[in-house]
Amino acid sequence: QVQLVESGGGLVQAGGSLRLSCVASRSIYSINGMGWYRQAPGKQRELVAIFTSGGSTNYADSVKGRFTISRDNAKNTLYLQMNSVKPEDTAVYCCNVNYGLPYRGSYWGQGTQVTMSP
Repeated sequence: QVQLVESGGGLVQAGGSLRLSCVASRSIYSINGMGWYRQAPGKQRELVAIFTSGGSTNYADSVKGRFTISRDNAKNTLYLQMNSVKPEDTAVYCCNVNYGLPYRGSYWGQGTQVTMSP
């Protein structure tokens, strides 16, 4: 019922920047529970940044001050601006959106790979 499509991943040098995008097939105007997660090889999926149900933002300690989550409701798009990228940021990044009625459910995108270039 809802599709999420991420883009913007790729190779990045240490200290560089990337902007990830997640386009939803349904409106995100009234959605507050959505965010970005990542999973590195051999590790569990972890929270990167989210908009909470209260409308505020939370970040993993490891990305505070470097990453910024934002949204464009008119474009049904969630963003993750990644600055000062570090080798430990290498992972598959996925967006997650929690919809209420009528699409009730927690939806995930397919993920976009972020890799540090040598």
